[in-house]
Amino acid sequence: MEFRQLQYFVKATETMNFTEAAAEVFITQSTLSQQIKQLEGELGMLLFDRIGKHVRITEAGHVFLAYARKILMEAQKSKQTIAELNNAATGVLNIGVSYAFTSLLLPVLAPFSTKYPGIKIFITYDNHEELEKKLRLAELDVIVAFHNESDDEDLEMQPLFSSSIVMVVAKNNPLAQLKNVDLKQLAELELILPGKGFSSRTFINELFYKHKMVPNIKIELNDVHSLLSLVQDGQWATILNEKTLIGWDKLVAIPIAGQEVKKQSYILWQKGVYRKKAAILFSEELMNIVEKE
Repeated sequence: MEFRQLQYFVKATETMNFTEAAAEVFITQSTLSQQIKQLEGELGMLLFDRIGKHVRITEAGHVFLAYARKILMEAQKSKQTIAELNNAATGVLNIGVSYAFTSLLLPVLAPFSTKYPGIKIFITYDNHEELEKKLRLAELDVIVAFHNESDDEDLEMQPLFSSSIVMVVAKNNPLAQLKNVDLKQLAELELILPGKGFSSRTFINELFYKHKMVPNIKIELNDVHSLLSLVQDGQWATILNEKTLIGWDKLVAIPIAGQEVKKQSYILWQKGVYRKKAAILFSEELMNIVEKE
C-alpha cells in the first residue's frame, strides 16, 4: 500500500469519476484506475463498483475511506510540524468559534494577522457541540466556546472568562433604566433571540419551561452581529452572555432577577495532541485581549 494510492482513492471518492480525479492529481485516468485496482487487490475487496463509465463507492470503500483520510491528515500534520521547526510563525491555523464570541474574536484577528503575516487563518463558526466534534477529528486546531468543565475528559480547557446571562437593550430604550428584570416582565417583551447552539438560548428555554411560561419571540437568528444591530437600532430586547457585548457601546446589560447564571468560557484543545505553534500564539493574543477588557 502506497501513500499515493491513498491520495488517488480519496480524490476518486470526492469526484466519483476516475477521469476527473485523475485530472485533479495530474495523472492519466488509466494510471489512477490501475493504482486503485492494485489497492483493491492488496485489501482483497472492491472499493468501488464500476457501472459503465460511472463508479460508486462500496461498503468496504466507505469503511476504508475513514482510515485513508486519517492517514493523509496525519501525514499533513507531520509536514506542518516539521515546517514549524524551521519557522514557528508560518502555516495554517484552523480556529473554531461558537457564535457568542464574534465580538471578542474580531479585535484579535487584525493585530494577530499583522504580527504573524505567515499564518493563514481559517475561522469556523458553529455551536459548541459541533465544534468539539471537529476538534476531536483534528479538523480544528483550537476552539473558543462555553463549556461545562465536567463534560469531557478528552479535552484540555484553558479558562478564558465567566459571563452572566443577561437581558440586552439599547441605551435609549426605556428598559435600560431598570436595575434588573424579572421573568414575568421578560415574558411580556418582544424578544430577538439567538437560535439553537447558544448557551443563552438553552438557558432561556429551560428557564421559561421550568416556570411554565412562553417567551414572546419575534425574531430568531444565529448571526450575533445582526442580532445586536437590530437591538441597538430598535426597541427590541434579547438575552445573551454579557461578554457578547464587547465593543457594543450603545447597548446595556440588565441582570435577570433571581436567575443569575454564569457560564464559563474556555480555549479548548484536544488532549494529548501536538499543539501548533500558531495556535499557541493565537491563544496568547486572545488572552491578552480578554485581560484588557
